[in-house]
Amino acid sequence: MIYPSGRAVWTAAAGAVPAFLVALVLPSLWYLGLLWICVLLAFLAVDAAAGRGRASLDASLHTPPQVGVGGQFIVHVAANFASRTRTLEARVGHDARLAPMGGTGGALVPTSDGGSLDLRFQALRRGIASFDRLWVRWRGPFGLVWNQAVLPMESKVAVLPDVRSARDQAITLLQRDALPDGHAQRRAGQGREFEALKDYQPGMGRRMIDWKRSARHGRLLAREFRIEENNNIVLAIDSGRLMCEPVDGVPKVDRAVAAAMLSAFVALKGGDMVSLFGFDARPRVASGAVRGSASFAMIQKRAAEIDYSNEETNFTLALTTLAARLDRRSLVIIFTDFVDPISAELMLRTVGRLTERHLVLFMMIRDVELESLADMPPLSGEDVARAVVAGGLLRERQVVIGRLRLLGAHVIEADHQRLGPALVERYLQLKREDLL
Repeated sequence: MIYPSGRAVWTAAAGAVPAFLVALVLPSLWYLGLLWICVLLAFLAVDAAAGRGRASLDASLHTPPQVGVGGQFIVHVAANFASRTRTLEARVGHDARLAPMGGTGGALVPTSDGGSLDLRFQALRRGIASFDRLWVRWRGPFGLVWNQAVLPMESKVAVLPDVRSARDQAITLLQRDALPDGHAQRRAGQGREFEALKDYQPGMGRRMIDWKRSARHGRLLAREFRIEENNNIVLAIDSGRLMCEPVDGVPKVDRAVAAAMLSAFVALKGGDMVSLFGFDARPRVASGAVRGSASFAMIQKRAAEIDYSNEETNFTLALTTLAARLDRRSLVIIFTDFVDPISAELMLRTVGRLTERHLVLFMMIRDVELESLADMPPLSGEDVARAVVAGGLLRERQVVIGRLRLLGAHVIEADHQRLGPALVERYLQLKREDLL
């Protein structure tokens, strides 16, 4: 029998010792790992429970009441926690009318009564913008767990239409009817409000002669009138599906609102009363009649409430409701659009009843796209087909316009860049002709 040498026996024994130690220690490592996981979970639970504190959180959000389209403003977030040592972070939720300028949230700067954060936003589109939610989060005492609270908010910002260009255009148009000293020009022989007596001149109408005063003074005297003020002007804006289609990148309803603001500014400056009426499938906005230049801000704010809609316009309901609100003869300016006589049939029936008492003026944007398609050179069969369809739609549009004029309504079909000035010029013309 051969026995191993002493060195071989020692080597075998030395190799068996680590295996024995590993076998002995391995269950302990599992226990230690499990114990460490349990301790970590316990710390996480304690950190989450100690940092929950939702009842002690008080947060608020402050925004300006209104801002112009394209303007920037600051949203102030303030929060107060019972434990002032905790760092708070906040984020706000907003709609598509607003764009953040550098983010929608961040860490609150510590203050004496909590923390605050200022966020900058830019108003992109007209309407009532809202901040509906506020997310606030903070770490627990051990810094292992984030605690978060979602707070509902009802903060709204009225994004008003930009009226800077409208004011400039209005001042330019009003300067045409003003004297060099800046006072309004009095037009003799027009209007119904008596102004003064003047010597009769050849060419004046005989109805202008004041026979009693002429007999008293021994010469012919004529009555001079000026344009009547205190007329009632109603700006009715259709915000239905067709009016929300863009023209040169801007929805038609926005262009209509801009033209309405220009005419409202001129009418209030001229001493007339102005009211705003917005509708789509049903009436949406109805302001009372206001007077004076100081009331323009109210009209501008109510114009921001005219929202975009994907519903079909109900002319019967809208115009019937409008007619019931009017207790005196008014100039009703309707901003709308239509594509064919069938869709405009109900509108025509209602307009016929409205023109019996009021002066109705339709304001429409020329369809430049259809006109360009109808005038496109026929290079292919598809071009011919498009031109024929576009020409047919334009003819149907002119049929509706002709029927509106037969009903006694005035119609303006202007380019989108000349919509406001064209409306003001027609308004001043109607006022000079004493048709209001």
